Amino acid sequence: MQIFNQIVKKGNRTILLITLLMIATVIAMNYHNHKKNVNEANLKNLINNIYFKKTLTNIFDQFKPKYEKINHIVLKGQSLSNIFEKYSVENVELQLVKKSLVKKYKVNNLKINDLLEFTIDRSNQKIIELSYPVSRTKKIYLSRSKDFKFFNEKLVTTKLVKEIIYEENIIMNSLYKSAVDIGIPDSIIVEFARIYGFEIDFQRDIRKKDSFQIMYEIFKDENDEVFEKGNILYANLNVQGIDYPLYFFNKKNLMGHYDESGKSIVKTLMKTPINGARLSSPFGMRKHPIDGFNKMHRGTDFAAPLGTPIMASGDGIIVKAGWCGGGGNCVKIKHNSVYQTIYAHMSKFANNVKSGVRVKQGQIIGYVGSTGKSTGPHLHYEVIENGKKINSQTLKLPSGKVLKGENRKIFETVKIKLDVLKSEKIIGIN
Repeated sequence: MQIFNQIVKKGNRTILLITLLMIATVIAMNYHNHKKNVNEANLKNLINNIYFKKTLTNIFDQFKPKYEKINHIVLKGQSLSNIFEKYSVENVELQLVKKSLVKKYKVNNLKINDLLEFTIDRSNQKIIELSYPVSRTKKIYLSRSKDFKFFNEKLVTTKLVKEIIYEENIIMNSLYKSAVDIGIPDSIIVEFARIYGFEIDFQRDIRKKDSFQIMYEIFKDENDEVFEKGNILYANLNVQGIDYPLYFFNKKNLMGHYDESGKSIVKTLMKTPINGARLSSPFGMRKHPIDGFNKMHRGTDFAAPLGTPIMASGDGIIVKAGWCGGGGNCVKIKHNSVYQTIYAHMSKFANNVKSGVRVKQGQIIGYVGSTGKSTGPHLHYEVIENGKKINSQTLKLPSGKVLKGENRKIFETVKIKLDVLKSEKIIGIN
């Protein structure tokens, strides 16, 4: 019995110790959580303290570079004034820059996609240097004087080196794809199609295994990168076994492409004002796809992907650019006293296309769409001759100018030189 009592006493002591230990643990944990909450509150108060914030800002500012280099691509509607405002440059700096530029150049003559480069001293928000584009190859470079009172000015010209490229290929699918496959730039392909658009219907005349040759200029900068493309000096399109060679004649008032006999390729109107399209509905009677009854189709439809560029088929003045009812968005151009053309169902107009604007042959005036009465993306193209709508595809257009006399002699010399250069390019000696 005594032994049993001793065991009970020991058990009670153990339970008591465990209980005391648990109470001590709870007290310690509560104290720890209290201290943690107090510390967090103190830290939060410290962080929210305005003087601490300023101190912290000053500390981090020491790690920021003093000079910030800005490369800004100009967007639509932007001026030097609102660009400087965007980067927190004060108006007094703008006036100083204008004072340096205004004597020779229009300071607000910035164009979309121009690159404006400048460096700001963030310690005083002043412009240290600025590079201002005045043309594709020229920039004005301004550098700050030591006393910060004015800018030193220097004209920087990009030195370009001209190269002449010769390429040829067989057309298996389309002219565009065959040209892209051998690395010909898009702008050169468009120009190639434009000059042949007066003579060749790319939708009906081109066949598989027709071929082309082209010799054109490119201009490279100091980094050996292509800066811009030049003229097509020579071109030949072999269609169904027949060659159509063209030579570039670079003489004032006569500049353009001429055939072997010195006749300009340019005619009153282009045969097809769109590339990469197919003739989907010719001129004549047809069952209207929406109205459902037979009626005269007084135009030519070219099916093409949405957004395909549409060109003015000749020089002229836009007499309408707007909504034309069933024709959707349309453009009407008066070319001369005889011819007018209409382009309908556009998705949108090109920039600056509006009534009264003069356009050049081959200039993009809008993009293929399906506006108005239309079952799918296409261009509805009309030619009006002396007030009457006619079939554009059977229209016999007058030829362009023919070189004569001294100009013809000069052209023959140019032609021989280009033929020799082409031969040298083909055999790889130039």
